[in-house]
Amino acid sequence: MKLPAPFIQLPLLFDAQELAAEIAAVDETVWRPHPQGFPGNSMLPLVAVDGDAANEAFAGQMAPTPELLRSPYLQQVLAAMQVTVGRTRLMRLAGQAEVTRHIDQGYYWVERVRVHVPIVTQPTVRFECGDAAVNMAAGECWIFDTWRQHRVLNDASAARIHLVVDTVGGGEFWQAAARGRTPGASSGGWAPRLVPKSPDPSPPAIPFESQNLPTVMTPWELGTHLRFLLDEARVHPVLPVLNLHVQQLVRVWRGLWAQHGDAEPARASYRSAFDAFAVAVRALSGEVVLRNDMRWFDVMMVMLGRSVVAGIPPGAGSRGMPANAGPAGAAESM
Repeated sequence: MKLPAPFIQLPLLFDAQELAAEIAAVDETVWRPHPQGFPGNSMLPLVAVDGDAANEAFAGQMAPTPELLRSPYLQQVLAAMQVTVGRTRLMRLAGQAEVTRHIDQGYYWVERVRVHVPIVTQPTVRFECGDAAVNMAAGECWIFDTWRQHRVLNDASAARIHLVVDTVGGGEFWQAAARGRTPGASSGGWAPRLVPKSPDPSPPAIPFESQNLPTVMTPWELGTHLRFLLDEARVHPVLPVLNLHVQQLVRVWRGLWAQHGDAEPARASYRSAFDAFAVAVRALSGEVVLRNDMRWFDVMMVMLGRSVVAGIPPGAGSRGMPANAGPAGAAESM
């Protein structure tokens, strides 16, 4: 999600030692390799589709995994964020390892922010986003602009572990974010609310995501994403022509939607319309670059290629269709 600043610290503070104790009790065998295969990176799913830690999908009912259900304070931390919780993990970065520079360009993260709570860390761990860099201290709560290129460096010998929550947020969460502070800002009046572990054994109520990927994207959402990508493009003489192609696609989409909605028999027509658009703009937009230095076409395909119509992959029945449309959640960060 694009944010007004590279990093924003939220006014929440958690007991990192208590969280670390819960994590230490987890069997090492439940940790998994990072899905992108970054060396030295591993993860432990806490919230996944149907609560299945092995399920890497982005669509479906999110639910707690057995590891989260056995961790009462982790549950309390999620509840204290006052968000609708999406995919959530513990992300571990080994000593002398890094997460290479990238952006989170998949559809799932377009409207979701990544909340980071450092649990085990060291002062030398460096989180870079755009031109900014911070060390997130244990127990703090941060969000960052995943639309900017970012990376993480752990030059210590010990591992770094963060709780990472993907969420659209919620009313109270975004009010808290508005009270957040950016690195280097004055600390006058800054008083984050400490959320200690509650002795109440009753599990807290946590709202989990159930609606995440569309069956067929509405014309209003499709137009919003494409206009965002055009607005994010660096100045280029081809942009007016590219804009005409975008307008035409949205008009075709609106006509199909008015007639069919997301009815299954019409989905092939939606897919054909998007595939024809992609073929038309591929060469046209080849030199168009976004402000984050990523190629416009490549990001557009990763963000929208598989997400505009569920169940029918890009290029199905379309000659010349590019095959670089990644999964809905491609290029995940830690």
